[in-house]
Amino acid sequence: MSRDVISDEAWAVLGPLFPAVKASGRPPVDRRTVVEVTAWRFRTGAPWRDLPERFGNWNTIYKNFDRWSKAGVWARVLEQVQAMAHQGGDVDWTVSIDSTIARVHQHGATLARDKGGTVEVPEARRRTADHAIGRSRGGLTTKTHLVADGKGRALAFVLTGGQVADTTMLPDTLEEIRVAGATGRPRQRPDRLLAGKGYPSRANRAWLRERGIATTIPERDDQIAHRRKRPGRPIDFGDEQRRQYRGRNVVERCFNKLKQWRGLAMRSDKTARNHHSGQCIAAALHWVQTFSNTA
Repeated sequence: MSRDVISDEAWAVLGPLFPAVKASGRPPVDRRTVVEVTAWRFRTGAPWRDLPERFGNWNTIYKNFDRWSKAGVWARVLEQVQAMAHQGGDVDWTVSIDSTIARVHQHGATLARDKGGTVEVPEARRRTADHAIGRSRGGLTTKTHLVADGKGRALAFVLTGGQVADTTMLPDTLEEIRVAGATGRPRQRPDRLLAGKGYPSRANRAWLRERGIATTIPERDDQIAHRRKRPGRPIDFGDEQRRQYRGRNVVERCFNKLKQWRGLAMRSDKTARNHHSGQCIAAALHWVQTFSNTA
């Protein structure tokens, strides 16, 4: 088969991170073939059944992808790639948070789900593992809440329905950061968080302050007007904060990189778990390409 998504250099890094071949049982499918075809499928957005014949039996590839998805293999591969970068001192811990939505294709919207309008956040979290589909201005959508490091690479992301507000998901998204070092506990807290005007709630600022995370979050006009009427704790957003804030575009660049994969720009997977796995392989390849100079 052709190697048109994952280069030999990238596979040298990723290959050892996938489960080893069992010594007994049926002859297994080549691990690189599974990963290569999975990446091709999400990059092109093609249905599983329409995989080219040169890739082999589509159902065999899909079953391997789905089994690894259920076992959390794709997420662990991303974590291990991040750990390699961290141990090499390549992670910029001035991070940025934002969200983006993907329209849900009709093939991905066929599982049963609750109907209606706004859904409370706890209910949205409960359904994340199964659906993460909601109705927003764009119709049926899935929202990805993502934290990127200072070089525009995904550190963590959470999927919800498209109607879930950004500000309510800041703690949950940041708590997904777990980057292992050479020793000790995985690192979970960034040095500084850059965020837009969708995140400056009092609850978020308090949560960040309790954890010693410096913030660069501008206030909305209505918050500024309210503060002038009832002066409280001043928000420092002077020249230095404005300079820091200019770096927030890295999270947009991260979204642009991931959405070059058509299978991520529009969701056709029925479960949020499999869509999340597609994001993991795309993000892992992005990390590998940046710290190992692979093409």
